[in-house]
Amino acid sequence: MTPALRIEGLSKTYDDTGGLLRRAGAGGFQALSGFDLTVDAGAFFGLLGPNGAGKTTLISAVCNLIRVTAGEISVFGEAHDAMSARRLVGLAEQDVNLDRFLDVEETLVYHGGYYGMARGQARRRAREMMDIFDLSGKAGVRAPKLSGGMRRRLLLARALMHEPRLVILDEPTASVDFELRLELWRYIRRLHDEGATILLTTHYLEEAEELCDEIALIRSGRLLARNSADGLRAAYGVRTLADVYVRAMGGERDVSQPA
Repeated sequence: MTPALRIEGLSKTYDDTGGLLRRAGAGGFQALSGFDLTVDAGAFFGLLGPNGAGKTTLISAVCNLIRVTAGEISVFGEAHDAMSARRLVGLAEQDVNLDRFLDVEETLVYHGGYYGMARGQARRRAREMMDIFDLSGKAGVRAPKLSGGMRRRLLLARALMHEPRLVILDEPTASVDFELRLELWRYIRRLHDEGATILLTTHYLEEAEELCDEIALIRSGRLLARNSADGLRAAYGVRTLADVYVRAMGGERDVSQPA
């Protein structure tokens, strides 16, 4: 079966000097270095790592939001920068980037139109998404007047409007209360049960363990290890995922490679 996501030799170096560093023969900040990753279709895959590990850069590269320095990315066998691949990906960003002048329904309908949905089809899909995410009562409310939890729901609904096969969730439950986190978990599980491939980044270890079938650890732009939560605990010889994380981020050897 064609993988949902294949990343080979991905590198990204940020140059904040407008090219001066390259002309001088120096390097900029390397966010990713020779990064390889394959995510199978239908997987629920988690990415764990500290701030600055390269998770957001990785997601931005997959979604064609940044230019990569080197490497290849494919989505269900399609080059990631092709329109056919971009239609297969839905992204719920970490930052709440909703248009402040659009209400809930307009946000969804316009997003559907961006992906080629006819207006009638987009309106029907928007109503479906509002029903699923309990947003129907807020259909005419603009984003700035929504609560933080409602904005998170709208971000997820927007990401799913065009029915993507690969859904990327960048810290979807950041800064939400416990009850809403459980509610969002229910929505995400339902999405996975319906056949979507999920790529999740999170700082909450219990969230990764609760939701993900497989977890990858990333630090300084490099993949350290990947396995189930149980597999990671066994590989690092510890009892908890928190202990795995502490040891991995503390610089212990890459357990994805032979000792």
